[in-house]
Amino acid sequence: MPSDFNSGSAILLERVSKFYGSGAAAVNAVADVSLVVSNGEFVSIMGPSGCGKSTLLHVIAGLDTPSSGRIVVAGHDLAALSDDARSNLRLRHIGFVFQAFNLFPTFTVEENVAWPLEFLGYRWPQALERAAVALEQVGVAAGARRRLPAEISGGEQQRVAVARALATDPQLLLADEPTGNLDTRTGQAILDLLRRLNRERRLTVVMVTHNTFAATYGHRTIELRDGRIVHEARVPRDSPGARVVPLRDKMDG
Repeated sequence: MPSDFNSGSAILLERVSKFYGSGAAAVNAVADVSLVVSNGEFVSIMGPSGCGKSTLLHVIAGLDTPSSGRIVVAGHDLAALSDDARSNLRLRHIGFVFQAFNLFPTFTVEENVAWPLEFLGYRWPQALERAAVALEQVGVAAGARRRLPAEISGGEQQRVAVARALATDPQLLLADEPTGNLDTRTGQAILDLLRRLNRERRLTVVMVTHNTFAATYGHRTIELRDGRIVHEARVPRDSPGARVVPLRDKMDG
């Protein structure tokens, strides 16, 4: 195990691989990935479509199981948890933001944010109050909160998705191409929001993106190719668009 695996880490991956299929037809989506994400860090994982970014995010969240290797999230070894325990870990410690928003079309904005809180024991009026706070944090206007998702813009829908992920007060936010379906201006507003939440709440953020500029919002960028980490770099100053400083290049050995 790498020497910097320690209790101050939000995510620990040790030689994680994920295969689909078997034999000659097997697809190696994630290949021998070792990674440490510290508490309060903002990490961008980038690479072309099909390189394994989303698969890696899903195994970190416990939505999929690795074929081999070890994953520890918030101090919990995922392999040692039952399905129910992994679901509880996601509910209490992990917020997930999907590229496609994944909002319930027949729920209002506030209902979309409030419903996970019922699983934490909140009564519905309390859940709505907490949802209102989360929606205010991400900049969704009060007038939009009783509308259906189809009645608001794509940028507002993504803000609602972020609010839903934050309403349970997670330690870790996983974002899968959060700007992929948005125009440039709206996408940058979402990136600014994620960076602010990372700063103000010390929220650990792991964001998957294929966009080089979006990746610079992280403290560190990790490039995947064919399921492997091939390059890692750190953003030297706290601003988007900064020149990145290489940390390691696996392709150079």
